[in-house]
Amino acid sequence: MGRLQDRVAIVVGAGTKGEGIGNGKAAAVQFAREGARVFCVDIDGAAADATRDMIREEGGQAESGVADVVKAGNCEATVARCLQLFGRVDVLHNNVGRSVGGDVVDATEEDWVTAFNVNVKGMFLMCKYTIPHMIEAGSGSIVNISSTAAVRPLPGVAYTASKGAVNHLTLHIARRYARNNIRCNCIMPGYIDTPLVQPVWQDERVRDINLRQVPMRRFGSPWEVARVAAFLASDDASYVTGVIIPVDGGLILHT
Repeated sequence: MGRLQDRVAIVVGAGTKGEGIGNGKAAAVQFAREGARVFCVDIDGAAADATRDMIREEGGQAESGVADVVKAGNCEATVARCLQLFGRVDVLHNNVGRSVGGDVVDATEEDWVTAFNVNVKGMFLMCKYTIPHMIEAGSGSIVNISSTAAVRPLPGVAYTASKGAVNHLTLHIARRYARNNIRCNCIMPGYIDTPLVQPVWQDERVRDINLRQVPMRRFGSPWEVARVAAFLASDDASYVTGVIIPVDGGLILHT
């Protein structure tokens, strides 16, 4: 399709836990299908390698790497490795996240710290080390993955609060770096049918409750999230920044 032809994209969280396709893997593959050279990064090296191999099998260009994005040194090294491999970084796709349960009374301090470290700190650090190179290049696109929980709070105070923080991190970056021709946007997926949530939906009661909340009466596909991410990363969205897009089948409309 060519919308990302000759671009270099770092996809953080590019692996999938278990069999199948998750949001990060779908994004990495979609970017490659649209012409990008993709650096597939995950804390699980085997999962990152699997995404790299899928891209290569389709004739795309990809490399893989391991990083724990909660650690600043890992993030800095990830960006440096991408520059070493491809010479530039045009797109940063932040897809790392963790669901943490518990309401205000039940959640532990550890739950709170874990949610904000994984869901927010990792994005902050990857942006911190990527943006200077985008400034030098004169352009760039950052796509952050949040959740409808950011605006439609669910059980899990640390999770929903951290996803709200992702939204506002996105807005801050968009406002501050627009003058450098760096765009930053955010996707809020709803109920997406990924290997991570499929075990939860084995409980038919839970599955039915979730499904009834979606006006379109179906769960989304990781590819539906990935195609929106590719749009935001591309020049088709060249005048789009600071936007928070639900990909949720109308879930946030449910009351």
